[in-house]
Amino acid sequence: MPSSEYFYQEYPCSYNAPLNCDRPFQTAQEIKGARFCLECGFPATLPQEAEIKGNWGTYQVNNFLGVRGNGRLYAGIQVKDQQPVIIKEYLLPSRCFNEKETLERKETFKRVGGVSLADSRTPNFRLVNTWEAIADEKGERCYLITKGTEASQTLGQYLIQHGSMTAPQVREVLNQALQTLEFLHSQKLRFPSNQVQQGLAHGNLSLDSILIQVENNQQYIYFDDLAIWENVFIPPSIPQPAPSKREQDLEALGLVAFYLWVGRTTDYSHQPLDPRENEHWPNTDHDLKKFIYRLLRLENPFSSAEAARQDLLQLPQENQASSLRQLPDSEEKDKGLRTKLIWLGILAFLFLGGGILFYLWQRHQPEDNSRFITWFGLVRNFSEVNNVPSGKFTYTGEKNGTWSFILKQQVDNNSLEELLTTPKPEVKAEFTYEPVSSLDIDNLTQPIEEVTIGKKDFAITSLVDKITDKLEQKAVVDDGLLVYVAFNKKDSNLANALRGQITLEQLRQIYTGKITNWQQINSNLPNLDVKAFAPTEPEAIQKFQEIVLKNDTQDKALFAAKVEKLDTTKTQNQIRTEILEGRNTGIIGFGIIGKTWAQCTGYPLAIVDGNKPASQPLFQRRERRPINTSDDLCQHDNYFFDVNAFQSYPLRYPIFVVYPKDKSRQSSGSTFAEILTTRQGQCLLSKVGLIPLQPIPDDINSYACKSVP
Repeated sequence: MPSSEYFYQEYPCSYNAPLNCDRPFQTAQEIKGARFCLECGFPATLPQEAEIKGNWGTYQVNNFLGVRGNGRLYAGIQVKDQQPVIIKEYLLPSRCFNEKETLERKETFKRVGGVSLADSRTPNFRLVNTWEAIADEKGERCYLITKGTEASQTLGQYLIQHGSMTAPQVREVLNQALQTLEFLHSQKLRFPSNQVQQGLAHGNLSLDSILIQVENNQQYIYFDDLAIWENVFIPPSIPQPAPSKREQDLEALGLVAFYLWVGRTTDYSHQPLDPRENEHWPNTDHDLKKFIYRLLRLENPFSSAEAARQDLLQLPQENQASSLRQLPDSEEKDKGLRTKLIWLGILAFLFLGGGILFYLWQRHQPEDNSRFITWFGLVRNFSEVNNVPSGKFTYTGEKNGTWSFILKQQVDNNSLEELLTTPKPEVKAEFTYEPVSSLDIDNLTQPIEEVTIGKKDFAITSLVDKITDKLEQKAVVDDGLLVYVAFNKKDSNLANALRGQITLEQLRQIYTGKITNWQQINSNLPNLDVKAFAPTEPEAIQKFQEIVLKNDTQDKALFAAKVEKLDTTKTQNQIRTEILEGRNTGIIGFGIIGKTWAQCTGYPLAIVDGNKPASQPLFQRRERRPINTSDDLCQHDNYFFDVNAFQSYPLRYPIFVVYPKDKSRQSSGSTFAEILTTRQGQCLLSKVGLIPLQPIPDDINSYACKSVP
């Protein structure tokens, strides 16, 4: 099946991948009611609370989840009974499909979008339950409504987060998958048009079309995105795939199993792994390897999913009796001597193997556990925080600051502000955020002043250098500034030329107007004028002046006179525009993490402080290393901020809850700080663009924060 990365080339996306680009989503966020991407005209994502009317009900969009296969995913609800659903949106954009093609595909989708057992039994073979296929009569969108599979992720996402599966785990995935294929290939199935068909090939099995849930350490997989409806939305300019065959499902499943066992899909030169090359395979469970070879049709292919599953269930367990099978036939020898040698060999193997295992356990186990000692020492969730006072409390922060921004972000199907307003409903404590604006950008003290004079119960701020001894402060999370320059797929971009890094001194000279051309830094850099932008958040500007300009009065005056202040999103838009027009751009900007990291227009530069090594806190998840300029930053799920690396990042700073020491005033501030520093609180903050105070286990992102272990 062709990759959607190559679809919709009629739209001049700067990344040549309109469906996967983040700009349509940003457009929908910035402009209420926007229907098309500001950059290239591709259909924008659906806004929150958009309603989709079908034959079986009305569905409301909650939030955008990302792209999978040939469509975009949204979490939503069925309005009537509030049941959670997943909405998959497919596009028929007008530059790719003419009116006749659009109409034909809509009619086809309504006929084949979803399958069920023909005898109306509740299906029990791990196909995601499709509710309804809807075609927008007037627009260029179609929607597949499926049951909300809570806390599930694709096998591809699982692989990125957890790495390779063990041989027993791969066997279990194969067992469940073959059972599903057995049903899918043999049962009478009914389409929405009421057409009945005897068996059906999936036709689109991959790491991205198989979902996985983990419950009580047990893995369950589900098939989704069948080719019969996914292929409907392949643009006519792309070669259309041949009708799916059932033997191809077995081959595709074999490739999935190979990737899961190896733990990656490409080699270190980014070429697809070839299962025919023996060096890629693990050196364990040779029976499983032979089985996957047969699935891949590399030798003695299986005739059906049923035959494959029966063979799988009869495989010896890993290493079981393998030594006996490998003993060569030989002439009779002295049995007593042979028995002694065998036992001596076994004992030597046990001692050697046990010693190696003990060494590895001693070497790795304490290190792994110690990474999360602080995390597991935190109170688990909001409901377990003690002594939460009942009542209504107001707190404040800078109106155009970090906290005001992140409260609006969506997490776990709600805005962060909604989750924090009544964190423990049973005690009727209500925390209302009322931001204020400081009149002097160089003296952002208004939030602190509101607490001091008793107008507000507490404040959240990163600026605490001027608090009095009457106030207490408690760090609850980290924030920071990312410095970014233009970044695209061309080798000639500025990020590559800078080797992905910049020094604090170079930043100081750029932002005081002393460096005006990039070649003043290095003659090998492009001959481009430097165009420096600052964000509009006053906290971000003040922290930049404090860390980079050292609060030097003259440098601050030059900064104010020479640097244009522009909203971070608008700066990124300008970079996009210049890239789209084919120009090399000399733009450099900085901004708070929440606005700068989950995008791929600007590359976040590593920062060099004096003689210290360059510090890059954004890590590639799969290889657990700092990013570099060869990485595809548009794949946001592949990257994360390494908490330990962030501790030495020069542009890092903490965010505090500030509250009165006066014990006669209720302790709402200290309680709110406790709430934010629970596991649930740190999880939530990490999902909206802030950095937790301690490392968090990798699998936390697959949980709703309320349910973190």
